[in-house]
Amino acid sequence: MPLVRINLSQAATAEVVRTVSDVVYEAMLATANVPEHDKFQIISRHAPDELVYPSEGYLGVTYTPDIVFIQVTWNSGRTTETKKAFYRAVADGIHSRAGIRKENVWISLVEVDRENWSFGNGEMQYGPK
Repeated sequence: MPLVRINLSQAATAEVVRTVSDVVYEAMLATANVPEHDKFQIISRHAPDELVYPSEGYLGVTYTPDIVFIQVTWNSGRTTETKKAFYRAVADGIHSRAGIRKENVWISLVEVDRENWSFGNGEMQYGPK
């Protein structure tokens, strides 16, 4: 039940956008036990002045204008090992399939309780009955 927000440069081609989208979804399936067909994503392209990052780098990581910001809101409870595997799968996949530097793959996880979702009809599908 994740919601993925992907923010990248307006210079990204449709192929790169599709590849990043697919890599994130496939990584969730492979590492985080996300149900098949649970692919909800919001993808936004931005002008250069709308993707802000420290030009001098952060924590030993340097960035370029090809930076991709990925924010995933998903259910809490996954292990640290699962999260690490997810980060690695996304960075490796985007690098190998889209040619974007691993350093430019920036990921944030937001964890919520299961009852914080409505998938339509004004219902709480995963809440207490």
